[in-house]
Amino acid sequence: MKQKYRRSVFIATFAIHRRKIYYLILKRKWHWRGWEFPKGGIEDGEKMINAVKRETLEETGRTALQIKRYEIYGRYKYKKTLPDRPGFIGQSYVLFSAQIPFGEIKIGREHKRYLWLNFEEALGKLSWKDQKECLKVVDKNLRKIYKL
Repeated sequence: MKQKYRRSVFIATFAIHRRKIYYLILKRKWHWRGWEFPKGGIEDGEKMINAVKRETLEETGRTALQIKRYEIYGRYKYKKTLPDRPGFIGQSYVLFSAQIPFGEIKIGREHKRYLWLNFEEALGKLSWKDQKECLKVVDKNLRKIYKL
């Protein structure tokens, strides 16, 4: 039997506040515990860009203002079988960034807290190496765009 990876998007979510870049990270409570940026599965027939918009809204309560796709791909295996994801051994992902307004976030059911952090703080707080590497790519790009 072929091992299947669930298609998903990683979304390095950020805001520009007082001429500085802040990244939104979420404290996970469902399936595992730790810090991550918004991410989620791509539904059958759904375009990736629509998955980014949907997941951003579901996990932050905010509409993405600007979305950028990066040519960064990866995959990882789940540490345990997840009953709500039958047939999948892990997730494959494509990296995006999404700008949202700075301020209060309405977190969804998968998370219990959020933080707005600068790059160094966010890098230190994220739980997974792949997300740390993705954040470095996004931050380098945003610093060029915003000349910060």
